Amino acid sequence: MSDFASRRVAGRYVNLHSDVDHGPADVLRWFRTRQVAPWPRWVEDPPQPPPPRVAAGRIAATFIGHASWLVQIGGVAVLIDPVWSPRASPLPFAGPRRVRAPGQRLEALPGVDLLLVSHNHYDHCDLATLKRVQARWAPPSVTSLGTGRLLAKAGLAAPRECDWWDSVEVAGLRVTYVPSQHFSARSLRDRNRALWGGFVIQAPDGATVYFVGDSGWCPHPEEVGRRFPGIDLALVPIGAYAPRWFMRTQHMDPEEAVRTHLACGARASLAMHFGTFFRLTDEPIDEPARLLEEAKRQHGVAPEAFRVPGFGETLVRPVSAA
Repeated sequence: MSDFASRRVAGRYVNLHSDVDHGPADVLRWFRTRQVAPWPRWVEDPPQPPPPRVAAGRIAATFIGHASWLVQIGGVAVLIDPVWSPRASPLPFAGPRRVRAPGQRLEALPGVDLLLVSHNHYDHCDLATLKRVQARWAPPSVTSLGTGRLLAKAGLAAPRECDWWDSVEVAGLRVTYVPSQHFSARSLRDRNRALWGGFVIQAPDGATVYFVGDSGWCPHPEEVGRRFPGIDLALVPIGAYAPRWFMRTQHMDPEEAVRTHLACGARASLAMHFGTFFRLTDEPIDEPARLLEEAKRQHGVAPEAFRVPGFGETLVRPVSAA
């Protein structure tokens, strides 16, 4: 068991179950031995209707792409890890670029009542997008220890910083910041100075959503499921996992994503963290979804219990009875 707040060693946060750090020699080995699959330069997704406003009693999840979601729960619209920029990078001319557009225009969202940012990586915390969100809706925000200054830099007022297992009441919801196995960095000199994790969002009508965040396979989803029985919907990463010797401790693969779905006890799960930014890692663009189907059959998970959403698709489900 590891139901503890985060730990720091010499001013840096550490994972509780496995060390995910790779030194320069490991990075050099990866780049020397990479066997990258071909990716398309661009994918044109079919247009999806704008998400409607959804009242309490139902949960609506709109997949924007990668780890960006609009989740409507308890009648509250929650924007998670929004990235609408062309690249997940500090530079406008280099770094991982999109191979598909965001599934919805930011302006097409029916509102944003609350903003959640899981950690400070550029594919989850995009200052340009955060500034647009602030200018249009000025929502309250919740993030990890050490990441609040980035939200403040984007103009968001008084972001709430949380340690693992901290809960805050905001915008009519209860938000708990939960642990994952990952790391943080915005530059070469700030590695693990800020915390990383996921969120459990609870509404007064009993609805519960678990955003896993970036994570390698570890005991944390089981811990979350134990603390929050009856999760209605889990948002689970399935991509950016190859090569396994390098990525295993920081990103789960599709089979581990299915194990996460089972471990946390979610009634349903949706896939994320795949097919959005050009060659973040070495697997083919379509492999995560294909391997997820194989893993569901292997573990006896019904097809509808863990879906791969379309980019821009809004999926609505009723709140399950306790």
